[in-house]
Amino acid sequence: MAVPYPDLTGALVAGGRARRMGGQVKGLLRVDGEPLAARSLRLFARLFAEALVVANEPAAYARLGVPVVADLLPDKGAPGGIHAALAAAATPWVFTAACDMPFLSASGVALLAAKRAGATAVVPRWGGQLEPLHALWSRQCLPAFERALAEGAPSLQELAALVGARIVEESEWRLIDPDGRAFENVNTPEDAARLGLVGR
Repeated sequence: MAVPYPDLTGALVAGGRARRMGGQVKGLLRVDGEPLAARSLRLFARLFAEALVVANEPAAYARLGVPVVADLLPDKGAPGGIHAALAAAATPWVFTAACDMPFLSASGVALLAAKRAGATAVVPRWGGQLEPLHALWSRQCLPAFERALAEGAPSLQELAALVGARIVEESEWRLIDPDGRAFENVNTPEDAARLGLVGR
């Protein structure tokens, strides 16, 4: 079956230790009876040529039917996760999403994908903050990521600036997602309860 974005890989970044969640595997929290990671990968299968999970403890995600890759540069946090996704992808572009985002949508991906021409990355801004874990990164970014991560511990915001990411401003994002639901994620048990998520 043809997909809308054959030049894109969907990458779920699932690296964090989730200390504030008592060490629970956040991607396996359930919404409507389905693990978050499975829900996101189902969307990816509709949209993208390929999908993968970046996780340093692969056993938790091994049953999901997609490759699970570990960070190539350990202890670099989310930037290391995106670096691993870019290195593993066979497509020229990667859509990265945190594993604990329940409300990813095809319309959000479409807006980002429409901004790719001539860009190295496309990152939305919400509430004054960039959302690099809900963004498009081209594999052209890989050398810059590798240099910056070898030299230190840059934030994703710094890396977005380094590669000259195109920014989708909040005013435009609100046209498709007025409340910024796509950027909701789970850091605490209170977040999980608010978003209607339950443990395994």
